[in-house]
Amino acid sequence: MNRNLRNAIIAFLAPLPSILFYLSFLRNYSSTSDPELSYIHSWCSHHPLLLANLLFFFNVNFLFWVIGLLQSSHWMIDVYWTVIPVMLVHYFASHPLGQYNKWRSMIVVILTWVWSVRLTHNYFRRENWEWGAREDWRFNDLRKQYGKHWWWLSFFSVYVSQQIFLIGICLPLYTIHSVDAPLNIWDFVSSGICLTGIVMAYFADTQLHEFVTRNQKLKEQGKPKIPNLDTGLWYYSRHPNYLGEQLWWWGLVVFAWNLGQGWTLIGALVNTLCLVYVTILVERRMVKQEYRAEAYRVYQKTTSVWIPWFKSQVATATKDKST
Repeated sequence: MNRNLRNAIIAFLAPLPSILFYLSFLRNYSSTSDPELSYIHSWCSHHPLLLANLLFFFNVNFLFWVIGLLQSSHWMIDVYWTVIPVMLVHYFASHPLGQYNKWRSMIVVILTWVWSVRLTHNYFRRENWEWGAREDWRFNDLRKQYGKHWWWLSFFSVYVSQQIFLIGICLPLYTIHSVDAPLNIWDFVSSGICLTGIVMAYFADTQLHEFVTRNQKLKEQGKPKIPNLDTGLWYYSRHPNYLGEQLWWWGLVVFAWNLGQGWTLIGALVNTLCLVYVTILVERRMVKQEYRAEAYRVYQKTTSVWIPWFKSQVATATKDKST
């Protein structure tokens, strides 16, 4: 069995413990006669958010971590970052304690599936349609930094941290399925923000993929690589893909705010702050690459970081000088 097929099978089987437990709970929570099981099912039915966290901890944090240690690669969390929100939205919608407007739920479920398919497609396109080809470069850097301590630190830095982020940014999905209120104009505003984010991220990632592919071909031909992507959405923003992703999560926050649950913004806020830090790390990495360092420094001076905007006057002066 080749590695790609083996990793695909592992990825499909890994979440089964949580799925089977939850399906069993749904089937038996109101009909069991066993006092111990009755207590467990009663607790599960009254604590949907705590149950989601427990399932995440044991199935994702612990099981995925063990798999990562055995494979010496924590690749699987990247794949499931695109899938877990879909699992959570269906979990919240199907939980016995759920109460919600069915039309709002349907809109959010569809949007979450569209977001997930888009991001999953981008992940596998970037990885040449392989399962577990590599782990995130940030994990590689941490592995080198912490050496022999990485095996246990990875549990917290890769998995526990992801639980905090994912459950946090998915809090609006919980709220949407906890409050039953009629649809109003803000639901359509929220949907528009989410869709704008998905579309922006799709085009930004597609343009980035085409740029990387073009540079790979130039390298194979022995020609100099293009130092910087400065066309399409990337002409107006240095990180339009990040902006698109943030619009998606903040669009969900508007859904929750409209239901009187504005406190759920905490997840999106923390995620945004973390992405700011990731942006800094990415840009430091870019200027360390000799063939693109100078061009990227000019790009930093002339192009907005996230919010799309026109080039600064420095760009015009640089082009005139080049001419």
